Amino acid sequence: PAEQLLYANELPEEGVEDMTRLNYLHEPALLANLRHRFARDHVYTYTGKICIAVNPFNWQVSKPLYVESLLRTYRRQALGELPPHVYAIAEDAYQRIADDGGSNQSVLVSGESGAGKTESVKIMMQYLAVVSMSGSQNRVASQVMATNPLLEAFGNARTSRNNNSSRFGKFIEIQFDSQRRMSGARIHIYLLEKSRVVQQASGER
Repeated sequence: PAEQLLYANELPEEGVEDMTRLNYLHEPALLANLRHRFARDHVYTYTGKICIAVNPFNWQVSKPLYVESLLRTYRRQALGELPPHVYAIAEDAYQRIADDGGSNQSVLVSGESGAGKTESVKIMMQYLAVVSMSGSQNRVASQVMATNPLLEAFGNARTSRNNNSSRFGKFIEIQFDSQRRMSGARIHIYLLEKSRVVQQASGER
């Protein structure tokens, strides 16, 4: 019926970077913009302060997004000043730690299996390690980054949707000293999928 039809947005060539700026906000409009941008190799899109990442499953698309020269362009840039990127989310949290008297910040990463949650966390940790080193080697940052392969070796397994799925949740608390340099970290493991300890579904490992 005509009364159930939704208005469509007229999108620019590269789509809309922040979907709060769309003229018509409803689920099909959001998905249409994400698909439009994904077709043009734009992996990241904002919805306000939420960064939506669409896994490209293509290293040729992903590789240029994570070179160090691009990473450093996001330093001291406010959220929204540069194209959407998970670096901007990490920078926004880091700026608030540095500028708001050291107030604690949290970043929530969520999504379906295989969406890229673990990789997104790695990328943000890499960003924080680089920007907090102040030009010198930060041993703690290297140690924090080195924990991922160890945890994955114990806690990852194949599912029907993802060959390297995290079978647990992680709360990673990153600590900074008075100079805003990474000084330590604490990792809390939770939500271990105990059901898979006693049974194995078809196609899973």
